[in-house]
Amino acid sequence: MDDYDEFGNYIGPLSDSDSGDEVVEEVAEAPVAPPPPVKLDEAPEVDEQAVVMRVDEDTSQAVVLHEDKVYYPSATEVYGEDVETLVQEEDAQPLTQPIMEPERERHFAVEEKELPEVRFDREFMRNLMDYPEMVRNVAIVGHLHHGKTALVDMLVEETHVLDIDAEVPLRYTDTHVLEQSRGLSIRATPMSLVLPTSKGKSHLLHLMDTPGHTNFQDEVSTAVRLADGVILVVDVVEGVMCNTAAIVRFCLREKRPMTLVVNKLDRLVLELRLPPAEAYFKLQHTIEEVNRIVGEVSGDPGLRFAPERGNVAFASTQVGYCFTLQSFAQLYAERAPVDVAAFAQRLWGQIYYDASKRTFTRKAPHADAKRSFVQFVLEPLYKLYSLVLSADTDTLRRTLATLQISLPAAAFKIDVRPLLKLVLNRFLGRASGLVDMIVTHLPSPLDGAAAQARTCTGPSDGLLSTAVARCDAAGPLLVHVAKLYPTADARAFRALGRVLSGTVVQGASVKVLGPSYAPDDEEDMALATVEEVALPGARYTVAAARVPAGNWVLLSGVDASIAKTATICGTDVPLPETFVLQPVQHMTESVLKVAIEPLHPAELPKMLEGLRKVNKCYPLVSTRVEESGEHTLLGTGELYLDCVMHDLRCLYADMEIKISDPVVRFCETVVETSAVQCYANTPNQQNRLTLIAEPLEPALADDLEHGRIDVRLPPRMLARVLEERYQWDKLAARSVWAFGPDEHGPNVLVDDTLPDEVDKTQLYAVREHIRQGFQWATREGPLCDEPMRGVKIRLTHASIASEPIQRGGGQLIPTARRATYAAFLLAAPRLLEPIFLAEIQTPAEGVSSLYTLLARRRGHVVSEVPKPGTPLVTVHALLPAMDASGFETDLRVMTQGQAFCLQMFDHWAVVPGDPNDTSVPLRPLEPAPPLGLARDFVLKMRRRKGLADTVSVASYLERDMAVALAQAGMDVA
Repeated sequence: MDDYDEFGNYIGPLSDSDSGDEVVEEVAEAPVAPPPPVKLDEAPEVDEQAVVMRVDEDTSQAVVLHEDKVYYPSATEVYGEDVETLVQEEDAQPLTQPIMEPERERHFAVEEKELPEVRFDREFMRNLMDYPEMVRNVAIVGHLHHGKTALVDMLVEETHVLDIDAEVPLRYTDTHVLEQSRGLSIRATPMSLVLPTSKGKSHLLHLMDTPGHTNFQDEVSTAVRLADGVILVVDVVEGVMCNTAAIVRFCLREKRPMTLVVNKLDRLVLELRLPPAEAYFKLQHTIEEVNRIVGEVSGDPGLRFAPERGNVAFASTQVGYCFTLQSFAQLYAERAPVDVAAFAQRLWGQIYYDASKRTFTRKAPHADAKRSFVQFVLEPLYKLYSLVLSADTDTLRRTLATLQISLPAAAFKIDVRPLLKLVLNRFLGRASGLVDMIVTHLPSPLDGAAAQARTCTGPSDGLLSTAVARCDAAGPLLVHVAKLYPTADARAFRALGRVLSGTVVQGASVKVLGPSYAPDDEEDMALATVEEVALPGARYTVAAARVPAGNWVLLSGVDASIAKTATICGTDVPLPETFVLQPVQHMTESVLKVAIEPLHPAELPKMLEGLRKVNKCYPLVSTRVEESGEHTLLGTGELYLDCVMHDLRCLYADMEIKISDPVVRFCETVVETSAVQCYANTPNQQNRLTLIAEPLEPALADDLEHGRIDVRLPPRMLARVLEERYQWDKLAARSVWAFGPDEHGPNVLVDDTLPDEVDKTQLYAVREHIRQGFQWATREGPLCDEPMRGVKIRLTHASIASEPIQRGGGQLIPTARRATYAAFLLAAPRLLEPIFLAEIQTPAEGVSSLYTLLARRRGHVVSEVPKPGTPLVTVHALLPAMDASGFETDLRVMTQGQAFCLQMFDHWAVVPGDPNDTSVPLRPLEPAPPLGLARDFVLKMRRRKGLADTVSVASYLERDMAVALAQAGMDVA
């Protein structure tokens, strides 16, 4: 039966269970649509008293009632004309994100708000770039806390007008928040300065302050690649440390000229309190320590450091002075007529001054005679130190008056340290001796262009290579980008590069070439526009419209496609002439890794974007996604990973991230030749590959890994290198097909087939497919998906189908990988672990506790040498990286903070035990026995990566071969 409600609305038939009251209640609760919105500015002009304002209960919006009509004011009338209004749906944004987020000011670096005042004309600096003979590109390198940053600070105070506190170290090139808080450099920072020589000739110096911690050796490698010369800073008390020796070897290998700065002379006076005669022997010993390293590597006597040659400077960067023998001799020439060059030659070595004859002799005139360096250099310095420290103001005034140095009366009332700095600065003057040493002994970009041309991978007589060798500013544009620097808010990146040829101009269109670019494969190439061109100034940048060849430059707008390094060339360079520069060769490896994941899984894309940005900033950091889906982050050490994680959490991702305990990157190798020749058939049964695995010479593996062999050499030249250095036979040396897992990988694929047995034409047709399978296998080994190292794979026989469709990459690539795995597993596979070299400085009483601690961690002492002139002992120990986590903390606890330790990667070593030996029992929650370490490591890694516990050789062998080997008694399960 149909019915109507009391308002006359039709409500349909009513059932017996329905009642009219329920229907009326439903209708009453039905929402009433608001009246159509009418803008207030469209309302007719009315009397203001007739307008009624109220708040609409449904929309919570202020409305106007007039003559029974509702008028909604427009956004312009509510918020004003200068406010942009956004209309968004209710669920367009998550609840955690506000509709209008307040703008936050992000500053993660110390920077100058405005360009600081300098004592040289910046336009003059821009003009100096056009004269490469007046330019020097220099990397300042050395060990931790040896005074590299303080050396730059000394030059900054000389060239900049800054409001600084003399009691607080300036550390002008430490711009990162972690550098400021921790007091050590973690990245190489460039800075451009104009400094005069002793003759008043100004030069443009591009300086790179590098970290001294062993974890950041990758930054040193990058700086050395961009530089033409190197300043090595050595603490006179500590002498040559582990990082110093590693850097000297690397610079000699890269053929970079070096000069030496012996720093912290004040420690000889204030800490060790050595008399001048003994201080001379300490200085001599420090210089000879460096020369010993140089002699071990090169053997060239022309590369030795000698103060009389002018390539050694003496400094105390904390006090603020630096001099050479020539500049100190100039001080005497200003007060007496002497030949500066001849006098400087007699200020070092076993040379004495005979006052009675007024001559220099090599034989001491009497028993108490003092060497000329002690008499003319050290004793005047010691006298000034003692006068300032004794607080004898009257004597100090008279002495300074004889030196023609005048100080205001208020200067004698300040503290000792700033007074000492003031007095010695007035006495020794500017650091013109350091500039003279740089200009004289380090090459200009014109002289260093030949070394930069060796990094070109194109033909030596090509258009670009010729321009680079001439440092031609008018030639085609070529820039080597070696590092990316974030802005202060960490939202954008600037690319630091060296202009090798041509001139980079603001607004120019360029081609950005990645490391995998090839003329026949343009996938790793992108077009970009140079938005800004600037010179680096550490805490500021100096804008420049153009930068010619031979200079360092900061480029904005080109970083979108750059991961770590890149080659930038002009768009007008012909495609056949385009090539990439050789990658930077590092002196260390990333062997420590952690697994990371976001605290909230929904923030995974945000973390991946942060990882991409972190990957740009740190040269040796790398990321990988395991088959289990976990993201791993690889670095060189604990401090390195700590800095990376800080930047990831705070700078780039701005999120909470969970991190695992650090684990070690392993490698896989073999110690014997494969028991049998392993063959594998393709899925279509039309092709067969037979391989053998055997150990590779350790020296060859190291040289390949560190780039000491140019794998791009023509086959005949490469074969000659293998024959002469590693005693390979001619047939094998000329049959090298590939290195793996990358271009400089420590594994070799050799074609060992005979023309009588194999059709070489068909084999060469599929050579690239076999190479790719070999690269795949060496990148992920069969034991635990870790890369192979030190393995030679020999192709002994191949049966290739005659039809091209039957021998494609889909058939041969996985087959080559499977055959490589089978040959590897039948050649006594072993696990390699990284070994750290730990350098510990400790008092003599702390050595015994050091031995105890090393014994618990599978470590052993290599050398124990007292440091001459100090109460310290320097201990070198080898420590497995697997047991090195937390070693430094335990060491400081056991020695009550007296010992200081630094660790750096040294070599790879075989883990004790056979990883496939199941006879050694492994009990839960108990340490593995010595011979079960390899199996324990492999088992835990496979479980962490989601792999099966056992490694079965039979899964990579053909069925008939697996049956035959099982019948022969071999374990292939």
